[in-house]
Amino acid sequence: MIFTRWSAKFPGTQRRGAARSDRAAPRPASGTPSGPPSGPPETAPEAAAVPAAVDGTPSAPTAATTGSVPAARAEHEDTAASQEATPAALPPTVDALSVHEILGTIPALVAVVYGPEHRLAYVNDAYATVFGARPAGRTAREALPEFDALGLLPLMDQVLRSGKPRTVKSRKVSGGAGGDRTRDGYYTFTCTPIEVAASGPAPDPEVACVAPHKGVLVFGADVTDQIESAERLRASEARQREAAVTLQRSLLPQELEQPDDLCVAATYQPGGTDAAVGGDWYDVITLGAGRTALVIGDVMGRGVRAAAVMGQLRTAVRAYARLDLPPHEVLQLLDGLAAEIDASQIATCVYAVHDPNEGRLVYASAGHLPILVRNPDGSVHRAAEPTGPPLGTGGWLHTSGSVPLGPGSSAVLYTDGLVERRDKDIDDGVEALERAFAGAAGTPDIVCDRLLRSLGITATHDDDVAILVLQHPERTGHDAELFHNAALELHGGTEAAPRARAFASGVLASWRFSPELHDLGVLAASELVANSLQHGHPPMRLRLRRTDRRLIIEVTDGDDHLPRRRRAEPVDEAGRGISIVATIASAWGSRRTPGGGKAVWCEFALPRG
Repeated sequence: MIFTRWSAKFPGTQRRGAARSDRAAPRPASGTPSGPPSGPPETAPEAAAVPAAVDGTPSAPTAATTGSVPAARAEHEDTAASQEATPAALPPTVDALSVHEILGTIPALVAVVYGPEHRLAYVNDAYATVFGARPAGRTAREALPEFDALGLLPLMDQVLRSGKPRTVKSRKVSGGAGGDRTRDGYYTFTCTPIEVAASGPAPDPEVACVAPHKGVLVFGADVTDQIESAERLRASEARQREAAVTLQRSLLPQELEQPDDLCVAATYQPGGTDAAVGGDWYDVITLGAGRTALVIGDVMGRGVRAAAVMGQLRTAVRAYARLDLPPHEVLQLLDGLAAEIDASQIATCVYAVHDPNEGRLVYASAGHLPILVRNPDGSVHRAAEPTGPPLGTGGWLHTSGSVPLGPGSSAVLYTDGLVERRDKDIDDGVEALERAFAGAAGTPDIVCDRLLRSLGITATHDDDVAILVLQHPERTGHDAELFHNAALELHGGTEAAPRARAFASGVLASWRFSPELHDLGVLAASELVANSLQHGHPPMRLRLRRTDRRLIIEVTDGDDHLPRRRRAEPVDEAGRGISIVATIASAWGSRRTPGGGKAVWCEFALPRG
């Protein structure tokens, strides 16, 4: 944009008047030679002189002002013909418009400065309405203090140096919005380089631009409505996200169950900043007899729909876990249920069971990432057993695998948000997790936090992350005295029951239980052994286990028929053993064992302190 003839009479009128005179002057007709001017030669300059109007527009020539002698009739006829050929009214052009008129009618803020000190040359009415009138000729730092507050002064320096326009977006202007200016406004300012020509002499030398200068046109577009709309949208999204995260967290365990033999901690972090939370979940379920089920899963997709499917799957897992089924059978039931819940949703899951007596973690995986186990020596390895397809696909028989998890060992279960990156292979992420897990010492809570930091998980991470860390601690000193195991092999025969009662009595006495708990434990052991001798077959074993919170009595045999509690009639000679155990114990249960037999157990809660 080139501004010429800059003066107090902005814009220049002489150039406009000359252009209009040229358009109004008659021209000779085509093909008619122009003769010499009539009259004496000295009258020609006077004929060319046309007085201008007050605004600089030339007046129409008359006989009184031209002073020329009437020409011959032929010349008059030629002139009349050419005037008839000239249109009576020419359409307006851009040259006929005033720059003041153009900039003054623009609703945006406009200011023009020139020179290295950015002296003010012009502000339009919209600018004066927002910031007030500004004196011309002063530097922008003096006349336009708002430029400093808006950060435009350094920007204008860059525009002068580079000759390229620069833009700053959404700058807040106090009281700069609305007809009454009662609320703050937001403007996007664009600084465009221009050239300001000399305006000639002026009364005030500070105002006049006496030489051509490079300048800057500052254009401020009102974006208040857009900013306010965006803020309302962000507030709405924040509320929706908060509601979605609240729903997601309400479907997760509010407090993890803490097994006797394991230390467990978990964390969940929703991904991104939108309302579309994912379907990651975890759970810890105590199965009885010291065994613990650990679950982690991920429903594909995002949003409330994925969270709802996750909630249903988590509830189903807890229900199936109460049946004390092997891990692969639990996943088999989940597979069919997932297809019924929503055939379009696919979920991955790992279901693992820890048995402190065996010192192993038995698990089954439906398309999920491998469990990582850290040995007491600090080495980390993956549970490399084969996994089945995700839940909901159908047509697959899942299998169970196992991995050692003895005292001093730890394991981590996780979802893909922890290790998956768009620019890297997922195996690289798992390897990075292995390195981080190898050096992550401390309690499970601390390990969760360290894994998040090591893998670069922040509040702006674009995917949900769930982590479940379990530790099987080594117990020494006083803690070791609170954990005991004792077992007796039973070979059947008439002497099996007396031997079992004597063994249970001696063990419970050595553990210094109260007489009441001692007698209840002996009675429960006798009833469980008698039930196994009557309905099972060898091999049989009686196992007693003490933790810091409970006494566990378990009997295993080679028959897979599970007992059930029933009401015995007065004339029945059998059927009261399980009822007696269920009445005196805190909990009881049964399960099938991998070798084809069963285990029947009961628990007694120990008094605190």
